[in-house]
Amino acid sequence: MAKGSLPKHVGFIPDGNRRWAVDRGLTKDQGYRFGVDPGLVLFEMCRKLGIPEISIYGFTQDNTKRPSPQIQEFRAACVSFAQEVASRGAALLVVGHDRSPLFPDELRCFRTREGSGTKVNLLINYDWEWDLAGLKEGGIRSEEVSRLDLIVRWGGGRRLSGFLPVQSVYADFYVVDDYWPDFKPHHFDQALNWFKKQDQTLGG
Repeated sequence: MAKGSLPKHVGFIPDGNRRWAVDRGLTKDQGYRFGVDPGLVLFEMCRKLGIPEISIYGFTQDNTKRPSPQIQEFRAACVSFAQEVASRGAALLVVGHDRSPLFPDELRCFRTREGSGTKVNLLINYDWEWDLAGLKEGGIRSEEVSRLDLIVRWGGGRRLSGFLPVQSVYADFYVVDDYWPDFKPHHFDQALNWFKKQDQTLGG
């Protein structure tokens, strides 16, 4: 990929929903519902820019250890986002352990890619060990997801948190300190401008 070009595949880690809620006097579980609209704005930005593929962290198997009200809210937020981007023509693929009762029934139809627009890979009840365990059956379970060029994480964290480890092997990593519900379009603009200055040599 030439220096100065747009990434072909961007990953998003939308973190900070609970901290955002607590700062506003809300309960932690209430923060998740405020993460849906930013995701839709970001999807539309990627579509307008012509970025062909994006991957988004919905929730992980580790997240399901949280209190029940939080689990219910982040599951509902993920279902709402998935159904809306699908209605907008996204080529949606949901990646995650779907044999668990915590996997939303409403999203089982997206375990194979549906649609023909911008590719959206939504990680639901995802776990990196579950993903790599597919090698025993001939391939990683996220094999339909291409290699990532750029990963953007909100909430200030400087870690991947198990996000698509195989596809992330050569990704550039950009951190936004603001919490995810405080998303602004310029966050992504700044990430893309930063990315254009990087040398994507893939070790060469």
